[in-house]
Amino acid sequence: MEEELKCPVCGSLFREPIILPCSHNVCLPCARTIAVQTPESEQHLPPLLHPRGPAPPAAAAAQGPGAAAGSAACLDSECAAGGGGGDHADKLSLHSETDSGYGSYTPSLKSPNGVRVLPLVPAPPGAAAAAPRGAGPASSSLTCPQCHRSASLDQRGLRGFQRNRLLEAIVQRYQQGRAAAAAAAKCQLCDRSPPEPAAVLCEQCEVLYCAACQLRCHPARGPFAKHRLAPPPGHPGAPGGGGGGGDGGGGKGAGGGRKLPTCAEHDLENYSMYCVSCRSPVCYQCLEEGKHGKHDVKALGAMWKQHKAQLSQALNGVSDKAKEAKEFLVQLKNLLQQIQENGLDYEACLVAQCDALVDALTRQKAKLLTKVTKEREHKLKVVWDQINHCTLKLRQSTGLMEYCLEVIKENDPSGFLQISDALIKRVQVSQEQWVKGALEPKVSAEFDLTLDSEPLLQSIHQLDFIQMKFPVTVPPVPLLQLEKCCTRNNSVTLAWRMPPLSHNPVEGYILELDDGDGGQFREVYVGKETLCTIDGLHFNSTYNARVKAFNSSGVGPYSKTVILQTSDVAWFTFDPSSAHRDIVLSNDNQTATCNSYDDRVVLGTAAFSKGVHYWELHVDRYDNHPDPAFGIARINVVKDMMLGKDDKAWAMYVDNNRSWFMHCNSHTNRTEGGVSKGATVGVLLDLNKHNLTFYINGQQQGPPAFENVEGVFMPALSLNRNVQVTLHTGLEVPQCVKQPKLPNN
Repeated sequence: MEEELKCPVCGSLFREPIILPCSHNVCLPCARTIAVQTPESEQHLPPLLHPRGPAPPAAAAAQGPGAAAGSAACLDSECAAGGGGGDHADKLSLHSETDSGYGSYTPSLKSPNGVRVLPLVPAPPGAAAAAPRGAGPASSSLTCPQCHRSASLDQRGLRGFQRNRLLEAIVQRYQQGRAAAAAAAKCQLCDRSPPEPAAVLCEQCEVLYCAACQLRCHPARGPFAKHRLAPPPGHPGAPGGGGGGGDGGGGKGAGGGRKLPTCAEHDLENYSMYCVSCRSPVCYQCLEEGKHGKHDVKALGAMWKQHKAQLSQALNGVSDKAKEAKEFLVQLKNLLQQIQENGLDYEACLVAQCDALVDALTRQKAKLLTKVTKEREHKLKVVWDQINHCTLKLRQSTGLMEYCLEVIKENDPSGFLQISDALIKRVQVSQEQWVKGALEPKVSAEFDLTLDSEPLLQSIHQLDFIQMKFPVTVPPVPLLQLEKCCTRNNSVTLAWRMPPLSHNPVEGYILELDDGDGGQFREVYVGKETLCTIDGLHFNSTYNARVKAFNSSGVGPYSKTVILQTSDVAWFTFDPSSAHRDIVLSNDNQTATCNSYDDRVVLGTAAFSKGVHYWELHVDRYDNHPDPAFGIARINVVKDMMLGKDDKAWAMYVDNNRSWFMHCNSHTNRTEGGVSKGATVGVLLDLNKHNLTFYINGQQQGPPAFENVEGVFMPALSLNRNVQVTLHTGLEVPQCVKQPKLPNN
């Protein structure tokens, strides 16, 4: 977890961390170091034309040693308020090596984390005199050292960024834990009893040394010269040590003893609400007189619990992957032992056979031993590479998990919400790194080497491993594993294997599938896997599948054809990946509502291009007479306005008294009869007749809403915060349809 608590600029534990607009953190002193000054004349330029880095202050040499300190202080609130006149403009001016108007620099200082730090270089003589007499004031900007996004500073300077008090508390707890362990920091190489106290820690060797053992075992020369020696954990001079730095060294506890954070705009007000639009905590006065007055806000405690739940849910996936990774490491280490043992067995067998031959066999024996050794070294190298790669990923995931768990323990809602969005995204990205096949060994422990010692002595010089003497031909017919072949909804899964005792190598497989109507086969997969799932097929359709293998000699024969039937009815849910960000899903993505008063769109996870499909939506909550819209849409429908206002959606929108059909913002067929709490809206999509029909409480609402609908459609819904609906799928198409209500002219 320590890597999560280190500043990306200085490489030490965070001191007075601030949150940048990109959600990354940096120490306040480090922010002063990496800030960039930009003249007003360049503020209107496109981002790509801005200077890549700051030039040294032109007036620093003229104003003496205090000029550099004044420039850094100006990044806080005093100078940013507009004072300073000509001196202020002089401090923030830029000069260019080519007089092109754009500055560049090549910093020579680097932080321990590899981030370039701007060195304080005195300005060249006469630079101040060469500056234009009418140059205007300059503004300050800060570039994130991790994602390289730039942020402009307002009148408050660096104090305008929010303080990450939650991170400060976690750093303080971590420092206290290391201080408690400092007493146990003993030299790990001492032959004395008890060992001497540790004086240094080698960060590369991860070994604690006392002064004597350091001189004897870890001299500062040779390969050890590049190692970084640091004070032992908990030492006052160590990063994050017991002495602490900044706010981390105080006597406050990390729990409820901390002072509640106050609003950055109103110092006397505590945070009480959460602005959904700005994604930040706000106080009561911010709502009354500030810029958040017309924004969508929610209770601080409710949003705190919601974001905690989202982070906990995302952590579950990473935790499962970490558990699998640990088991996979055990498997790899066992594989190492098996490879070692099998390799030794093969070598012993080979030596025994070669020693039984005459002296003419000696030279050939050395060649064969070399082949076995190379095979073993190759397998060991592959496995070690996998171990190192998996260990690195596991360490990163474990550190992120520990940091997130510490964040979840916090009781500071505002501090938690400041970083929760970024943490949730990081956890999701960490989970996606464990791609399919990452936890499978790339080599087997078996050695496919067999020596035939039967040939006559005159054939000794042509002796080789027998599997290399087989002529390479096309692979045999693959065998479909019918017990593993299955269908689910509109997806099919097929599995196959090669027959036993097959010596012909296989480089890959080709899986073919027809169109579901008995048409021609087409390739749907080419690769080395023996298990494949095909998604997005038609419902209530019969598909034929077959597979064949290939190698360098050509393509083998087809397997037997297997017949697979997709589901008669569609089972699907709302799709969180394509929904508008204001949509809130629950109940396993079957219930939807919204955070906004504006209409937002959410799609279903199924796509239809043929057949007859029916689903229902139950109205769980209906307040203040909103106009929810139900229907179908293309995948690229606009999601921030009512369904049916663009040409990508076909919908019925309805209030508590009547309904209308809408497509391309054209309203037609007003029909009496609306919805209320407890109502059920049915959607019937008949792609055989190419029409769309709606029902309310089992009765057809008006005539068929739309005709001549062709293509690929997804179930769609638009609603605002006054409505909550639950989706019901897997329903049979209604056979008995009541007479429709006649629309009003």
